[in-house]
Amino acid sequence: MRAAHCTRYGPPGALEVVERDDLEPGPGEVLVRVHAAAVNFPDVLLVANRYQVRAPLPFTPGSEFAGVVAALGPGVAGPPVGSPVAGAVLTGAFAEQVVVPVTGLRPVPDGLDMVHAAAFHVTYATAYHSLVTVGQGTAGEWAAVLGAAGGVGSAAVDIATRLGMRVVAAASSQERLAVARELGAEAGVDYLREDLKARIREVTGGEGAHLVVDPVGGDHAEAALRALRRGGRFVTVGYADGKIPRIPLNLVLLKDAVVRGFEIRMLRQYAPDAVAAGDRALARMVRDGMRPLVSRVHPLAEVASALTDVARRRTTGKVVIDMTDGVEPALRTWAVGDAS
Repeated sequence: MRAAHCTRYGPPGALEVVERDDLEPGPGEVLVRVHAAAVNFPDVLLVANRYQVRAPLPFTPGSEFAGVVAALGPGVAGPPVGSPVAGAVLTGAFAEQVVVPVTGLRPVPDGLDMVHAAAFHVTYATAYHSLVTVGQGTAGEWAAVLGAAGGVGSAAVDIATRLGMRVVAAASSQERLAVARELGAEAGVDYLREDLKARIREVTGGEGAHLVVDPVGGDHAEAALRALRRGGRFVTVGYADGKIPRIPLNLVLLKDAVVRGFEIRMLRQYAPDAVAAGDRALARMVRDGMRPLVSRVHPLAEVASALTDVARRRTTGKVVIDMTDGVEPALRTWAVGDAS
């Protein structure tokens, strides 16, 4: 099989595509023939050895994928071979095959092709739980979304709008704000050229946002926190800016604000009921026509270029690696209850 190969930490340009031995699933595992894999910012950080956890060298990056079941390991009764599935791993998805525990797989939502299925779950689940489970956003509230044209940001704008929230999108150019407006944002802030705090307050009638979702960090985080109304909620999701902000705690005290972090990897362990509720809500929205924004699709040979574009924030929505050269075979269907 072909796979992206990281032999030294650094910029994505060091990645190579190599031939490796086919994989074999072990007990409790499933072998998936990968059709598409989405690029997420943590993939860039893992290659650079700047993520919260370390991937030992050498490794194949890539965390989010969609494909078909190719083989079942010992003790695994399903899903049947040929079933379309999606899943997430820490590493290994930028390859033609990936082995994953059966518990880490889910059916491809009805209505999504493989490219959009690969781009869907991590960002949309992150956005949903940041807005609802952690951020406790409700219809009619003002939600300010930073990085509103990126992967998590565009998903947050999309979901918040569908849930009846009023969105102030913050992004680094008018072109990126136009993307957010197409997804339903009511107003926009070009935070490289406008005062983020003042503009959010202006849009919200002088009171400030009820909720901020921040996957960007850097210098914009404090300005967004200052733009909260009293009792508002601030959810920190990631640091695409490359700099972790240092927030003066007196702002939290004076605003009676709630600041919370959200990281999706552990959610299934500590909040399984919330995960199930979020999955049902997202499935309903997909049935109603929601689709992730995919701006670029690259072949595996261009994986280094794809990660570089994400690292330099040149993209909108999601970037996807296509492992099939655009040719997908007919797929079977699979329901969650089919797996044991």
